[in-house]
Amino acid sequence: MKEFLENAEFQQLVKSVDEIVKSKKRFSDVEDAQGYQYVDLVQEGGGVLGIALVGYTYILERAGIRFFSLAGTSAGAINTMMIAGLGPLEEPKSEKILEILSNKDLFELVDGDRSVRSLVQKAIRGESGIGWLIVWNIRRFYRTLKQKLGLNPGNDFEKWITAELKSVNINSMGDIMRLREKLPEGLKHVSGTDISNMTPRLAIIAADITTHSKIEFPRMSELFYADPLAVTPASVVRTSMSIPIFFEPVTIKDIPNHGVSQDKKWAEHCGYHGEVPPEINFVDGGLLSNFPINVFHRRDGGVPNKPTFGVRLSTYRKEYSKINGLMPMMGAMISSMRQIHDYDFLLRNPDYSHLICHVDADKDFNWLDFGIERPDQVKMFIHGAREALKFLQTFNWENYKDIRRSLAKKGK
Repeated sequence: MKEFLENAEFQQLVKSVDEIVKSKKRFSDVEDAQGYQYVDLVQEGGGVLGIALVGYTYILERAGIRFFSLAGTSAGAINTMMIAGLGPLEEPKSEKILEILSNKDLFELVDGDRSVRSLVQKAIRGESGIGWLIVWNIRRFYRTLKQKLGLNPGNDFEKWITAELKSVNINSMGDIMRLREKLPEGLKHVSGTDISNMTPRLAIIAADITTHSKIEFPRMSELFYADPLAVTPASVVRTSMSIPIFFEPVTIKDIPNHGVSQDKKWAEHCGYHGEVPPEINFVDGGLLSNFPINVFHRRDGGVPNKPTFGVRLSTYRKEYSKINGLMPMMGAMISSMRQIHDYDFLLRNPDYSHLICHVDADKDFNWLDFGIERPDQVKMFIHGAREALKFLQTFNWENYKDIRRSLAKKGK
């Protein structure tokens, strides 16, 4: 882990953050007895680009910021669950997550057979011979996709996350929720306003392709599990990061109330009024909402006690797609599906532009490069940290509250 934390540029970033701490800059009106300030955090999905998320959260934690409510999709869901499970709200988690990542060979997550691993490796590195590899294994790939609907089982991921959380006595979603119910000592609003009713939320986004629904765990867990609190956190995150074709979809069987039509809970949660199916298939939540910045939105238009910070890994629509073939068209269609729901929300709520840090890691790194070498991992981590510092230096909490007051007067 030394190559991350002892990097010369990173050390300079840390010094700059320490200057912010000395200035006692305010980022939120909610703080605890130790003076840590609390924000809500939403993290975008993006495969291995999630390493940049750790750089971002590391810098915020160094600045004395802690995360109250948490939301994320795919890679963002992984970091979200680790922050939620690795300790109490007031403890910093990013260094622990960085250590976990630095000790993991990410290519192990590509847990299909040898031919699949070879195909992925060649594609990532741009090596020749991909066509021959596909031709030679076409029957095997076809059979795997037909039977499993994905090239990689995703079992290595679940075992990895399960083991890491088990090491800190987190074995179930019940353990996660109980941990998050313990609010930091002396949590208060700086003005003295009563905030005793505040409850930290957790939101993991997944795409239910059986009933065509956007799912938010654990809020909607009762739809899928007889005992939601007994479910492992890793299995919940696995529903959110099932990249179509690359990973097998997650199938949950023996759905409660299956066979029942017009089930009230399904109607309330998802607007689904048909017969409850016996099993549900999930793919990557990014198919519907890769950056779920809307989950903690206050519809009353009031001034929040704390901001909802968002961190994006993808470039914010600065270039158009050139549709000059079948594959470019398919890629453009998938990109549109992944982002349009979130773009629509941001278009209708432009004040959120003041809360979002654009890491844009996809400009320099491949989100599916599970074989990423350590030097590039360090670069990605530092890139996230660098952008986080810029965000902290420019964010103005008082100005943002003024914007929200103005919107409230306009009835927006």
